[in-house]
Amino acid sequence: MKLLTFLTAEGRTALGALAAGGVIDLTRRMGVPSLRALLAAGRLDEARHIAGGATAADLPLEGIAFAPVVPDPDKIICVGLNYRQHAAETGMPIPPAPLLFNKYNNALTGHRSTVRLPSKVDDQFDYEVELVIVIGKTARDVSEADALKYVFGYANGNDLSARGLQRATSQFMLGKIPDGFAPLGPWVVSADQIRDPNNLAVQTFVNGELRQDLNTSDMIYDCKTIISYCSRHMTLKPGDIIYTGTPQGVILGYPKDKQKWLKAGDRVKTVVEQLGELEVTLA
Repeated sequence: MKLLTFLTAEGRTALGALAAGGVIDLTRRMGVPSLRALLAAGRLDEARHIAGGATAADLPLEGIAFAPVVPDPDKIICVGLNYRQHAAETGMPIPPAPLLFNKYNNALTGHRSTVRLPSKVDDQFDYEVELVIVIGKTARDVSEADALKYVFGYANGNDLSARGLQRATSQFMLGKIPDGFAPLGPWVVSADQIRDPNNLAVQTFVNGELRQDLNTSDMIYDCKTIISYCSRHMTLKPGDIIYTGTPQGVILGYPKDKQKWLKAGDRVKTVVEQLGELEVTLA
C-alpha cells in the first residue's frame, strides 16, 4: 500500500491512497484526518480494503498538491554520520553508537514544494538523501530481532542542512531545523512491499546532475538497530519518523575549492529505490 498526504481545494490536509489509477481520498471515506490518526486507530486493514476495492479514483494523481506524508509526527528523529563512506568523506570517526539529533514539524514539506533558504543566517546549504522509517505501532525497549515489526513503512526524505549553522557549535540541531528543511514524500510505502530496507539504491540530483549514488547497505547502523536503540531511550509512537542518515556525495565532503553550495533556483531531487522521487525547488 502507498499512502500520501495532499492538500484539498480548501487548503486542508487529507490522507490518500494510490489506487485505481489515481488517489483514493481516505479522509473523506473513513473520516481519518492523517496517517498518524489512521495508525493510532489501528484501521490499516480497513484502509487496505477500501483502496483495494475501489473501482475508480476519487482524484487524478496529476495536479495533486503534495504535503509531507506524515504532517504531524510526535517525533522527528535523525541519525548523523550513518554511512561508512559519508563518515570518511567528512573526516569524522565512525560513531560508537547511533548519533541522534532532531528536527521539528516546521521543517516538514512535501514533494514539489518550494523551500526558502535562510540566507540571512547562512550561505552553506547542502542536500542529504535519506531513507525514512515511519513507525506503525508503539515501541518501547524492543529487540533488534523484533524491531522491524514496529515499522508501518518507508519513505523518501531529504535532510537539507545549513552547514555553517550546523558547525557553529557542537550540536547539529540549528543547521537542521529551518522551515522546509525536511522534505518528505511523495508517499510512504508499507513495509510488506519492501523486502529489505537495507538494500535500496539512494540518489540525489541537483538540476539534473547526479550528486549522490549509493545503497542503504552502506549504513553503519541498519534500520533494525536504529529502531531498537531509539526505543531503549524513548517510546516510539505511531507516526514517528526516523531519518536514517545519508551516503557520501554531500557538498560538505567535497574539497573546499570545489564546494558549490545550494542556492536559490536550484532543483533538488532525491530518489530512493521503490519509494519514488522527491523534488523541491529552492528560493
